[in-house]
Amino acid sequence: MRTSFIKRLAAAVSAVGFIAAGSASAQEQTIRVGTVSGPDAEVWQVVQKVAKRNGLNVKVVEFNDYVQPNAALDAGDLDANSFQHQPYLDSQVKQRGYKMQSVGYTYISPLGVYSKNLKSPKDLPQGARVAVPNDPSNENRALLLLQAQGVIKLKAGAGTNGSNATPLDVAENPKKLKIVELDAAQLARALPDVAAAVINTNYALAAGLQPTRDAIALEDIHSPYANIIVVRTQDKDKPWVRKLVAAYQSEDVRQFMKAQYKGAMVPSF
Repeated sequence: MRTSFIKRLAAAVSAVGFIAAGSASAQEQTIRVGTVSGPDAEVWQVVQKVAKRNGLNVKVVEFNDYVQPNAALDAGDLDANSFQHQPYLDSQVKQRGYKMQSVGYTYISPLGVYSKNLKSPKDLPQGARVAVPNDPSNENRALLLLQAQGVIKLKAGAGTNGSNATPLDVAENPKKLKIVELDAAQLARALPDVAAAVINTNYALAAGLQPTRDAIALEDIHSPYANIIVVRTQDKDKPWVRKLVAAYQSEDVRQFMKAQYKGAMVPSF
């Protein structure tokens, strides 16, 4: 009887040890997140600290291009990535057959409308010249922003579902605005010669313009061009995904972005 009791006790202790080890393993779960070097990676250093407080270890893997993070996620070398916006993800899924999806917003580097003399796009006079980037993706964003401001209207479906709108897709232009296509790097310097210009954040900052202070209109924080956290579709409902998104969308991260980047990266959560 005594031997049997000791065996049962040993088995119970072993089981408790196994459960405890399992618990510790769950608490110390490590998630590999791919991002790009620079500000994105800096933000993830803050996310790491927040996630750690909630029992999730985040290992940040940095890349120097926009192709490898999705390939690595698809291959299982990453658990999540955070570097792209929805239109880019959609194009990658369509081209490469990836089974992955967005699980949360991160930030947007907002495209802005700037002007030397106007306070709103609605103040644009008849026949005004409006400069936009001449590369397809950013021109599309610029035209969508002007449409959102109510100064033009694009043809049905133009600029969405993977297509890039051009000035030829403008269906309604009540002020007869003249859309001037320029290299994105030249737009800030062109401001004295046009009524308004739609400028990427990096070029605006280089010209001494602060998006939240100087732009007369900005992309919405939930624009399709807001960046996102992406996981494989099979993982989207796992508990660690909710923890990861919550860590990113925390007040610590929001305040860090606002203090560190001063409008260059605007939280979209």
